[in-house]
Amino acid sequence: MAKITKLDDIVSLCKRRGFIFQSSEIYGGLASCYDYGPLGVELKSNVRKAWWKSVVQMRDDVVGVDCSILMHPLVWKASGHADKFADLIAECKKCNVRTRVDHLAENAEEHTEHISLDIAEAAEYDLSNKVCPGCGKIGQFTEPMPFKLMFETQMGANVDDSMMLYLRPETAQGIFVNFRNVLDSTRVKIPFGIAQIGKSFRNEVTTKAFIFRTREFEQAELEFFCQPGTDDDWWHTWKDLRFQWYIDLGIKKENLRLRDHAGDELAHYAKACVDVEYKFPFGSGDWQELEGIANRTDYDLRQHQRGMRTLNKWYETKGDLTKIDLSDEAEDYEKGPLSYFDEEQKKRFIPYVIEPSAGIDRSTLAFLVDAYDEEEVKGQKRNLLRFHPALAPIKAAVFPLVKKDGLPEIAQNICNDFKKYFNCFYDQKGAVGRRYRRQDEAGTPYCLTVDGQTKEDGTVTVRERDSMEQERISTDKLLGYLREKLDI
Repeated sequence: MAKITKLDDIVSLCKRRGFIFQSSEIYGGLASCYDYGPLGVELKSNVRKAWWKSVVQMRDDVVGVDCSILMHPLVWKASGHADKFADLIAECKKCNVRTRVDHLAENAEEHTEHISLDIAEAAEYDLSNKVCPGCGKIGQFTEPMPFKLMFETQMGANVDDSMMLYLRPETAQGIFVNFRNVLDSTRVKIPFGIAQIGKSFRNEVTTKAFIFRTREFEQAELEFFCQPGTDDDWWHTWKDLRFQWYIDLGIKKENLRLRDHAGDELAHYAKACVDVEYKFPFGSGDWQELEGIANRTDYDLRQHQRGMRTLNKWYETKGDLTKIDLSDEAEDYEKGPLSYFDEEQKKRFIPYVIEPSAGIDRSTLAFLVDAYDEEEVKGQKRNLLRFHPALAPIKAAVFPLVKKDGLPEIAQNICNDFKKYFNCFYDQKGAVGRRYRRQDEAGTPYCLTVDGQTKEDGTVTVRERDSMEQERISTDKLLGYLREKLDI
């Protein structure tokens, strides 16, 4: 089985087959921004659906929300993003390439370090042995400097009443600020989760790794609320569930691993965190994060209770976040509006939170890479994408063998009927072998060919993508056959 070994192969495949295009390409493109084409939008939609089905639809203890991208500025003060959400970057004095300090290696073959640097520690970090990824020079860097990651924008028609807002850098905070709304409007009880899929924005120094790291991206996040003391068990539960999700959808187990965060790389709010990593064919060391599963403790709900109590002060300071102090510990936060009262235990507490946070774009890229294969068939190269049926952009393609004798009409009718249940594609152009190859490269699991025998006995040829095996199936049993195979 041949694998993609270069990023250029992935980019070429995605553009050639209409999976992913460079954004604003006719104007020279916009760095780290991408558009999903006809096949890509279907693939990404199927990744979303698979995540939602696993995390929300198939569970009784998780509900969903869809929160606004624009939120009150105090949300980001309370969460810590307004004060701390910055990368440390250094600029190469030779080629002027800017790189995150924690992504610099001491030689070209070394893995990047997994560390969490505080802004105050910037001047103490030694870059003398670090290699520039742009030109290869060693130790030729400026002093590390903070680089703010949140995009700023303005709300308001007039200068006097305008308000500075941020494009959200994560979807999680929308869930936390709606914790009480969900409790009051549903019948959920601890332990339970709130899930969301949506766009986030980070003005990052990107690594030009295609859609792996972009400034506009889509997250699938679950905040699972549980009683303190049960959080370790729930963290292990979700770690196992999320790792298995990728395997169940076709990722080869040898290309996945779990990596626990060391103490010096844990986020300030985290008690524990583990990454699901995939062995991509690019980047330092190949292993790159797909998803993090973190124990966020009760940090976020406590912080937002502090934020709520400073609302009047925010108005008094005319929205100046730098004048808001959230460090007061004097209040009894266990009785606050974001606390939870357990009726059975007659006990009130601030829930702990387990957060599986996945990148939809990164997952889509991993599924693309892992599905790619090429092989020789009768002296010719066959490129194909071995997608799990749940992820395949097109579930079935229907061909008339020839464009006469009423075969196109029969094939078109079959295709139209199937579109009620799944994405089906009709194609009558070119030799049938070439049509098979086009669908192989698009990842279509099944191709159906209508031929002369169809008119005689009502059967069609069904060809399976991976094995290329064919069998005759009666048209009246065809839908049931495919739905069983596709698990739809």
